[in-house]
Formats: sequence, C-alpha cells, structure tokens
Amino acid sequence: MLEGIRVLDMATLAAAPLAATYLGEFGAEVIKIEQPRGGDAIRGWGAQKDGVGLMWKSIGRNKKSVTIDLRTPEGQDLVRDLARGCDVIVANTRPHTLARWGLDYATLRGVNSRIVMLHVTGYGLTGPKSTRPGFGTLGEAMSGFAHTTGESDGPPTLPSFMLADGVASLNAAYAVMMALYHRDVHGAEGQLIDINLIDPLARLLEQSVVAYDQTSAIPRRAGNKWDISAPRNTYRTEDDRWLAMSGSAPTIALRVFRAIGRADLAEDPDFADPQRRLARSAEVDDVVAEWVSQRTLADAMAVFEDFEIAAAPVYDVSELIDDEQMRYREVFVRVEDAQLDTMLVQAPVPRFSDNAGIIDGLGPELGAHTASVLRELLGLSDNEIDTLRARDII
Repeated sequence: MLEGIRVLDMATLAAAPLAATYLGEFGAEVIKIEQPRGGDAIRGWGAQKDGVGLMWKSIGRNKKSVTIDLRTPEGQDLVRDLARGCDVIVANTRPHTLARWGLDYATLRGVNSRIVMLHVTGYGLTGPKSTRPGFGTLGEAMSGFAHTTGESDGPPTLPSFMLADGVASLNAAYAVMMALYHRDVHGAEGQLIDINLIDPLARLLEQSVVAYDQTSAIPRRAGNKWDISAPRNTYRTEDDRWLAMSGSAPTIALRVFRAIGRADLAEDPDFADPQRRLARSAEVDDVVAEWVSQRTLADAMAVFEDFEIAAAPVYDVSELIDDEQMRYREVFVRVEDAQLDTMLVQAPVPRFSDNAGIIDGLGPELGAHTASVLRELLGLSDNEIDTLRARDII
C-alpha cells in the first residue's frame, strides 16, 4: 500500500523507530541509520538470546540497516545525500544536536522541499523544556497516567511496557500519513511533524482534564475501579484465576445482576440507575466478587458469555498466544530468521479488505545493507565505500 515511499529512520529506541516500523509493514522502504559501533540502543535493550536483542528483531522488521557515523562531517553529508531521495525522515535526537549536525528540518528542507520529517522528543520542539532529554517513563509520569494508576493507598504506578512510546508512535504514524496525503494530493510541500512523549498519552486521559476544568475534581487512584462505571474490576475465581469485567453500558450492568442471581438489584433504583449505582459501587463490587469467588474461571465465563456480559479472562502471555480468537486471526506470526532460526512476533495490526501487512524479515544484523544502499542510492563505488569503512565513517 505504501510502495514507492522511502523512509530514512535515523532515530533510536522505541517511539520514533516504531512509527517507521508501521510504515514498513505496509510497503514503505525503510532505511535504518545506525551508529557503526553498537547501533541502535534497542539492540541491547530487554530480553536477549545468544546475544541477539529480541525487541530489536521485532522493531527492526522490514528495515535495511545502514551504519553511518552522524557525528562526523562526512557521515552528515551522506545522510543529507540520502535525504534527497527520501519521502520521510524519522528522528528523535535533541533539536540542538540535530542543528549542530546540519540534520535538522530547516537544513534538510533545503535539500528536499518535499521531505516530511517526523521529530519525536521527550517534551516537544518548543517550550522551556524542549532541550531536555526524555524517555517514556517521564511521559507516563507527567501525562497524569501514573497518578491515576495503582491502588488507592499505594504509590503512583508505572506500566511494565513501553506505553508512552507506543501511544506516541501511533500518533506519529498517522501524522506522517496525513502529511504525505497533504503533500501528494493537495500539491503541498513537505513539513515538520512535532510529536512528544507526553501529549499523546495525556490526550487519552481527557476525562481527567474535562472533569477538573468543569468540577475542579482531581482523579485519585482507585485500583481497577473507575468512578464512571460499576461493576468494573478484576475478580479472583475459585481456581485462583482472574477475570475482568466492565459494566460501562447500563444494559450490561443490569445483565450482570441477573446473571449472578441478583435480579432484585436490577429492579432496585439504587442499583439500576447508573448514577445512583456509582454511589454504591463498593456494594456492587462485593456482590460480584463473592459470586465469582465461588466459581472456576471457566464456569464464571460460561455464565457471563450466556448473558452476553462484557467479561474476559486476565491472560498471561502464554494464554494470549494460545487463545482461539488470536490464533484464528493470526495475531502472532512465526517468521524465519538467520540468527534465531524462527521467532514469533506480533503481526501488523490494521486489517484491510484488499491489502495485507507484510513482514519481509526481522531486524537485520548491524550494517547489513550499508554497502548496497550507498551503492544503489548514492552511486558510490566499491573503492569509495571501502575508504569510508576504513575511516570508520560507516
């Protein structure tokens, strides 16, 4: 679907490179620029097998690895030359560093006025904190997410996965597509896209903002409960498993009462009315928890499914992979790899009626495509490439 779009990914770690990964899954050519010594830090991040970074294998899928030392004038020249033939440039280096290297948007626009540049930073490209380094953890803290997550008597809780980076990457990917549409359909030039790690996640906490603005209420931690819906929690079963339930729709909440043999509550205005039920959410929670605790997960889920109640088991990763729905939709696919033999990874997420996402290969070895890209795109000879390599530029 994106055949003919060329992306120069010179970012590191998660949010910005993930955006490039999404584009590559639908046919964009993604050239990954890495430092010659060590490469992208994601290669050494997280779980490893035989010295191979597993997250890199997934995030680096469908990408060509080209090593160029961006700290050298010669390396910077190479990137500017590559930018002439690219549609999108992805970066997450701090703005003043990119400007010093001559790889900022103002400079690259002079090389290619059609370039769409995605620049992901911790705090954004403007403002008093724009020059500070930032990571997803800081975005999860400052966005309000951590403040509202955790038990009521416990500390703010950070997620155990790349939440802020992931949310930012999704915003970034669709922003790139809008900029390309604007350029190609409306005949405009390229433009700079400014994404940070705080704003996208804060957008998802919009309930907190509007409630504070209009009522001065500041949300407090409440574990798995939510003050706009009851029942809503995780419940332990008789066989020491867990299920989650959401009664966000009023009709579902009433079906819960009938499913657990408490039809009387469905007729009681204090429990049938959504707002009055919230005032007695603790009682609702206790009633549901007691019923679930006396049944196995399978038995409880069978009842809830019969009554068309929004409930689901709380899976660990092995259960997620083995679930019949996941298997049917091929949410996870096994891909052959020269270093790991095979590896199970998340398939491209969007499903289209006439096109499918692709995984041509997992993250390549460092610099695997340096010579071929410089030869094919810049017309460098083997002697020129050998000279650059001997000088540690590539």
